[in-house]
Amino acid sequence: MKSLRVLLVINSPPLPFGNADARWYYVLLKGLVNKGHHVTAFTACSKLEDIAKTQALFPASDYDLRCYPIPNRNKGLIAKMETLKRPYSYIFSPDLCQDLASELAKPYDILHLEQLWSGWLGLEHKERAVVNVHYLFSLDRSFEYNNSLETRFRRFFTYQAEQKLLKAFPRIITLSERLAKHINQINPQASIYTVPLGIDFSLYPFLEQKQINQQPILGLIGGFNWSPTYSAAERLLTRLWPEIKRRVPNARLQIVGRAAKDALADFEHTKDLEIYQDVPDTLPYFAKTDVMLYAPVAGSGMKVKVMEAFALGTPVVTTSDGVEGIPALDGVHAGICEDDQGLIERTVELLNNSSLQQKRRVQARKLLENYCSPQVTIEQIERVYSY
Repeated sequence: MKSLRVLLVINSPPLPFGNADARWYYVLLKGLVNKGHHVTAFTACSKLEDIAKTQALFPASDYDLRCYPIPNRNKGLIAKMETLKRPYSYIFSPDLCQDLASELAKPYDILHLEQLWSGWLGLEHKERAVVNVHYLFSLDRSFEYNNSLETRFRRFFTYQAEQKLLKAFPRIITLSERLAKHINQINPQASIYTVPLGIDFSLYPFLEQKQINQQPILGLIGGFNWSPTYSAAERLLTRLWPEIKRRVPNARLQIVGRAAKDALADFEHTKDLEIYQDVPDTLPYFAKTDVMLYAPVAGSGMKVKVMEAFALGTPVVTTSDGVEGIPALDGVHAGICEDDQGLIERTVELLNNSSLQQKRRVQARKLLENYCSPQVTIEQIERVYSY
């Protein structure tokens, strides 16, 4: 493919162990540049310390990556009205918008917008734009846990904004057939492409044989300020763990991730439960986990923590939402089931069978290597550019 001039907008720094979506941004930026494309990337940064890390990882000698702190949110009435009108547009600073506009005034081939809310920056350039939709609030049921008047307003305006942006763009990338089908119902005229998130497997060491704990550890790892992961934790603690613990009496439960203790404070006295919040590195916790049980009530898009479990060789029990966008098979790559009883049966079977754990972990890693490698996913992105 010929070299292209690509303007790339991402909503978090492309750090390989930063935010969940940053794993993909790391692969995407490196992959496009390695393929010979001329990429100018614009990223919003919520933490000032991430700017230095990002600049060290992507030096100016090799990459044109520009970092912009997310502005402090104005809490005035006008700012609130703007947020309702254009949800999540506040993360893009005036400097970012100005610099992007300057580059858009020059010759370029593709405006690549990652995450739907980046679409606010491309409405006047949509004919040469492609927007990658990672998830949709309207499918995640993100606002169902709070029915206050303010939340109802946010739900209404957020769903309206999703519809507006999805209808605006003629080319849309998404991560799964489920998302593609839903978007097609909203914008039947759009060309919609399904491209999985890529992850760099060199960052995820895979041991051919995993050490088995004398007391099996059931785990859940994720960001608990995100409604799908919180719903998975609540379901695990209230509906699944009591029966699993009864049937595997020496099992322990380990919950790890962003805002875990804050979100799950009501459950901290659960027997044999350990909660670790905001840990600097989740990889050691994956290594200690015998089985990860992730069963969200709802949640669209690919689940990065499930992908990481597959990559690291941690056997997974989940729902179809948990493996959305991954062609995983129940009983081959993971235990996949929708109802509580089936989830419990699959988890207990794995906790009690180390040889089955080994088979699953090997098959899951192979699946991801074939389906989500940087080479495979970047080539698919290039094909989207060429249409």
